[in-house]
Amino acid sequence: MTRSSHNEINGGLFFSAVIQGRNITLQLPPQVIPALHAPPAPSPAFTGRADDLRVVLDTLAPRPPAEGGLVPPTEGTAPIGGTALVDGMAPVSGMAPAGGAPPTGGAVPAPAVVVTAVGGMGGVGKTELALQAAHTALRMGWFPGGVLFADLFGYDTARRRDPGQILDGWLRDMGVPNEHIPSTPQDRARLYTSVLAVYAQKGRRILVVIDNASSHEQVRPLLPSDGVTAAIVTSRHTLGMLSARLLDLDVLAPADAVTLLERTLQVSRLGDRRITDHPETALTLARLCGGLPLALRIVAALLAVDPTCSPAEIVARLSGADSRLEQMEYDTDLPVDAAADPPYRFAVSATLDLSYQHLVPEQARLFRLLPLNPGPEISTDAAAILAGLEHAAARRLLEGLARAHLIERGSAYGRWRMHDLVRLFADRYGRAHAGPDERVSALTTLLEYYLSGAIAANGHLDDTFDDPVTDAFPGRDEALAWLDVEYPNLAAAVPFAAGNGHHLIAWALPMVLAKFFGWRRLLNDRVTLTGHALHAARHLGNRHGEGTALSHLGIALRQLRRFDEAISTCRQAVRILRETGDRNGEGQALSNLGDALWEARHFDEAITTHRQSVEIHRETNDRHGEASALNSLGDVLQEVRRFDEAITAHRQAAHLYRETGDRHGEAGALNSLGNALGRTGHPGEAITAYRQAARVFYETGDRHSEGAALNNLGGALRVVGALDEAVTAHRHALRVFEETHDRHSEGVATNNLGSILREVGALDEAVTAHRQAIDIYHETGDRHGEAQALINLGIALSQARRFDEAVTTHRQAIDIYHETGDRHGEAQALNNLGIALGQVKRFDQAIATHRQAATFYHETGDRYGEAGALTNLGNALLQVMRSAEAVAACRQATDAYRETGDRHGEAKALGNLGIALGQAGRFDEAIAAVRGAAVIFRETGDRHSESIATNILGRILEAQRSTDGS
Repeated sequence: MTRSSHNEINGGLFFSAVIQGRNITLQLPPQVIPALHAPPAPSPAFTGRADDLRVVLDTLAPRPPAEGGLVPPTEGTAPIGGTALVDGMAPVSGMAPAGGAPPTGGAVPAPAVVVTAVGGMGGVGKTELALQAAHTALRMGWFPGGVLFADLFGYDTARRRDPGQILDGWLRDMGVPNEHIPSTPQDRARLYTSVLAVYAQKGRRILVVIDNASSHEQVRPLLPSDGVTAAIVTSRHTLGMLSARLLDLDVLAPADAVTLLERTLQVSRLGDRRITDHPETALTLARLCGGLPLALRIVAALLAVDPTCSPAEIVARLSGADSRLEQMEYDTDLPVDAAADPPYRFAVSATLDLSYQHLVPEQARLFRLLPLNPGPEISTDAAAILAGLEHAAARRLLEGLARAHLIERGSAYGRWRMHDLVRLFADRYGRAHAGPDERVSALTTLLEYYLSGAIAANGHLDDTFDDPVTDAFPGRDEALAWLDVEYPNLAAAVPFAAGNGHHLIAWALPMVLAKFFGWRRLLNDRVTLTGHALHAARHLGNRHGEGTALSHLGIALRQLRRFDEAISTCRQAVRILRETGDRNGEGQALSNLGDALWEARHFDEAITTHRQSVEIHRETNDRHGEASALNSLGDVLQEVRRFDEAITAHRQAAHLYRETGDRHGEAGALNSLGNALGRTGHPGEAITAYRQAARVFYETGDRHSEGAALNNLGGALRVVGALDEAVTAHRHALRVFEETHDRHSEGVATNNLGSILREVGALDEAVTAHRQAIDIYHETGDRHGEAQALINLGIALSQARRFDEAVTTHRQAIDIYHETGDRHGEAQALNNLGIALGQVKRFDQAIATHRQAATFYHETGDRYGEAGALTNLGNALLQVMRSAEAVAACRQATDAYRETGDRHGEAKALGNLGIALGQAGRFDEAIAAVRGAAVIFRETGDRHSESIATNILGRILEAQRSTDGS
């Protein structure tokens, strides 16, 4: 009888295929909702582009197979081949193209053209056409996945955005967590292409709108390549090498230009007949504007804000503008315009100049200064600081500029932005009036405003910071809100400040933002901006600043798991800060170095480094720095199983943090203390520590650290048998990590969740969770975590009696540990492989594997692990009646447990030794060994194991009597 398998998963987005088979339960985490949103609103006055709009829509419409296009599959149907991944996870290679594989034999039909490149001069209406097309397509239901929109500012050298920046934001919008986003533009482009393809395959086709591109190179990495996802590109160049449908826009015909004027005015002034009642004058006005939509819209706005102004008055002003136009050419700043006809090139300048001349002096000065803002938007407060005005006065001027269409309202009330052409225009005038406008001092004041705001906000994130400047914000929530809103300006201010000679600010801002980077997991940004700070310090010749920047950069690299770079960078920081005599800075850099060494599993060196850091901080009486170094030291001591020392270090750290008033730091120390207590058989105390830590992290708004504490809490609850509470804690932690986009920690939580699900007997769910953890670790480049998850998967498979799969999985873990040179991890994987081999009765292989595991544990100095491997070796030897060897292995295991102080392990080893001695007929020794085991079990309160030992003792005594009787 033929059996078939069918997979169907609904309610989520998967980035590859799912498991097939019989009786498989696949339980998935909650769907991650991508942050895709609609493009900016189109103009209700749109006109004159019906044919052009039809061309664009033709490339956007879904194609049936008969027309050679590709049709996305129905929502919820997974592609075949690969492994199922949920929203926000990275795709895997080998994914089938949407619509199925190409037909075999004959020519493969060319894919439908799905990209439109709209070209034309600045202000001709390219963006408006793209927006009209995008909204029309959305209304038609062609793009259920939403729209990715980006303005590349390709012709504004100060604000130009490279493809890597855009891809970083888009990947976030599509649900890819921060830790998974690659650092190089090439890798981001590959990931972006794959994710788009998966959206299309799942019936969530996306439209990509790329605005203001200046070249093929700037736009090419952003184009989809799956033949289904559609894109619209706008540029002042004709981009003929994009394999796209080219659409070059011309200016509007005179009649359409008049219609655009009329409709725009009617939107603002319902019933206004100034254009309708003066058709000839309106036609002249349209011609003077060169048929350029931008110029026509600005003229209509000028008419709208001044109901007493006639079209004839505007015509008179424009007619006398030739001398002014020649002084406002854009040949240098706008290369594409150099090839345009002069009337079109000057039309934008003439219209902008007319708007500018309409301003009162206070408005004109503010307008000229606004281009100094480094980011995409400026707040009313920042504009007031820039121009040296009171808030109310600045607000009135900004509203006047907005009514003149020289600036636009931003993303929220009280925020403003400029179109790139207007920004360039204003900047030209600003440079010409630099002296009277006090432009240099205005820029300095603005940059200092952003720096002082960042310092004040940081004071609410750092409990040790005590300065009146924090009064700028009522509390932490307001400080974080300000940082979130202003972050684009703060980030842009770093390179902008360096490029304008403000190197000290370029250095200071990334240093001040260090806490914020961590809270918002802006890890890639931290590396980039701290790199700018490092260059700024070197430009200033400031060795101390260079060392401090290197120390911060080392932290950022470690957080991105670039451990080798982090170690090298921290070593440089230590050397420079030592040379400059900054003992505190040296101590902090040593602590950072120790953390990087710990992550790279260089434990002995990490311990030495952290001890040096502790001594320096004690020498300088830096209690907070001492606390930080002690806590990190305790973390590493745990890795080498020196738990008593670790507990002491963590308790000292918590005490010092409490003394210095750092609740957040104290919570971190309590979290680490919980780890040490849990690993030494004190789960109740560990639970208390974890609960305290999670509560403080929650109260201080650190969601990521709260997730870490909850994850650890779940493990402790599991130990005391509170399994339902443990599952809840792990699921809560997983949600937190998903919300904070910490992909690596999500893998840790998923792996731990799998272990507790295994504990409660939900084996299919456990297998699924471990597989997901493996994929996440692989995506984030954590080979060690991937191997550990493979071990856990192997254990779950064994419990599900899928022994052959378990053996294969453990071998994969061994291969990873061997490749990475992790002998200790390899020993762990070998030990678990030996157990799996024994379960399929391949005892000779199991014996050899356990021997190798014991050897590796011995070489790495892990007596506890060695004891476990020897115990398992003894059990395997017993299965093949190699009693003498089993006795030797069990004696070695007993000695090793005794050395480590593990009484319970010693008892288990004694029990096994008794069985081996009994098998060898050495009954008196066997009886003594098992009785010793029973005593220890009784002393440690393990009544269940004591009962088992008593039963074993009875069997040995019976065997002895039987032998004596014979």
